[in-house]
This record gives sequence, structure tokens and C-alpha cells, in this order.
Amino acid sequence: MDSPHLIDGLDRVTRALGGCTIAWRFDRMATVINPESGRVQASFSAVAKHYGVAVRACPPRRGNRKGVVEKANHVAAQRFWRTLPDDVTIEEAQARLERWCATRGDVRLRATADGTATVATVAATEPLRPAPADPFPATLSVPRVVSAQALVSFRGNRYSVAPELAKATVTVLHRLGATHLDIATPAGTVIARHALAPDGAGVMVRDHGHVLALEQAAMAAANSATPHRRKQRIPPGTAALAAADALRTTTCGADALAETEAAGVVAEPAAGDVVIDLARYAAAAHGRNTLKK
Repeated sequence: MDSPHLIDGLDRVTRALGGCTIAWRFDRMATVINPESGRVQASFSAVAKHYGVAVRACPPRRGNRKGVVEKANHVAAQRFWRTLPDDVTIEEAQARLERWCATRGDVRLRATADGTATVATVAATEPLRPAPADPFPATLSVPRVVSAQALVSFRGNRYSVAPELAKATVTVLHRLGATHLDIATPAGTVIARHALAPDGAGVMVRDHGHVLALEQAAMAAANSATPHRRKQRIPPGTAALAAADALRTTTCGADALAETEAAGVVAEPAAGDVVIDLARYAAAAHGRNTLKK
């Protein structure tokens, strides 16, 4: 709904198609058409002049004209977007959309003056003018929250800031066509500038000063005056020593009982001892995989 993102999308589509058409048709959106007068916004007139195109707005109360554009979007949504898996990335979805347009979308039939032709055939008869060398100089501005590792995400990549800005809200500024981006505070103060990585590359761009500051902050937090309790060598207490003695006594008693049974003498259980007959477990386990009760 803001002009920079609209201009960025138009420039991407123009370069993907290989050039500019004669005119661009828009719905009566406020970023392009003035809702009250129906004329082109003054801010968008410079964009149309930069690309050398005419702006044509859908006339009001013309449902059929607007329905043609809506139907094209409907076909893409029903036949393509609904078939995408949930775990697909944005970059992979874009690549799949381009393949779908080439193999499915461009073979749709359209009525022309010479008969019926596919969308690809009709498009081939419409020559495109070369696109400008550089995009229109609009500036994208998007808010972002800094991660705990002092990183800011933007279009599939992560860029570093000072470690004291972790969990803070910053603004990423990118001028279309520029090879760098700026990270600024909400007040507009630029606090970092990085070389722009390709969209969706998944790379991490860190400034050397930010790396050193993050290491110093991590070491200062790790080297505390009191060592971690798990790292202290605590000697066994009175209760632990008593438990060890009881364990030794029980172990010695078990060895003596084993020697008595080996000699053929069966010891009678003492009063209060719990006797477990393992024959019951054997009887219960016998035939457990059958239907016999």
C-alpha cells in the first residue's frame, strides 16, 4: 500500500518481462490514482515519466473491465498458489510461479482480431521498449526487530548491528538500485551500513566492529565472579557417605547369599521381606501374542 514497495514490484516485473509496455493499467488505488479527482497522483507521475509509460486507470462502475484483471489473478491463485506446500520458501515459490507461467499461464487462449491465440503469441506481437538502466530512486523502509545475536533480517539475509541494540526495533532503508542498505533507529539516525546481499541468499553480513563488540559483551557476561555451581568440586556430605556405607553393606550381603545358594543351602526370607515369584511373570508372558485367555 506504499509507493516504494509498489515501484519496486513494478520494476521487478518490468525487468523480468524484458522491457516496458506502452501503458500501465491500474485499479483505482490511492498510491496511483487520486480517489477524489480520478487523476494520477503527482508522486506517481514522476515514476511514469521515468519508465516512459502512460497510466490508464480502470473506469469507475465498469465491473467487466475490472473483472478481466481479477479473473487473471483468480486463475493464478486457484491453479498455482493453492498447490504450494507449506514449507516452500519465497524464492522457491517465485521460481515455481515463473515455471507455471511459462508452461501453463502462457498457453491460455485469447480472442484476437485474427482468431484465437495463446497468451504467449499475443505477447510476442507486442514489442517492449527497453527498461531504464536504473530503477526509480525510491527508498524502501521496513521496521525490524533485532535478534538476540544482534542481527536484522531483510529479504532472506541477516545484517549485524551493535550488540546493545538486541531486541530493539530498527528501520531498514534501501534505495532501489543501490548496492548497500542502511539500518537506522526509529528517530532516523543511521547506525549501520552494509553491502546488499542477493535476495534469498541466506548469508550473514557482519561488520568487524560489531563482531568484536559482540565477543566482548559475551565474554563479560560469561566471566562472573561466582563460578557456576555445576563446575564446583563439592566433597560428599554426611548423607552421601552414609548412603555409600549402606550400599556397601547391601552388596556384601548379596555376595554372601550367592555363595550360600551355590553350596546348596537355600536361605529362608526374613520376616518383612517382599518375595517376588518370577513364575507369575512367565505365566503372564506365555501366549501373550495369542487370543487365548
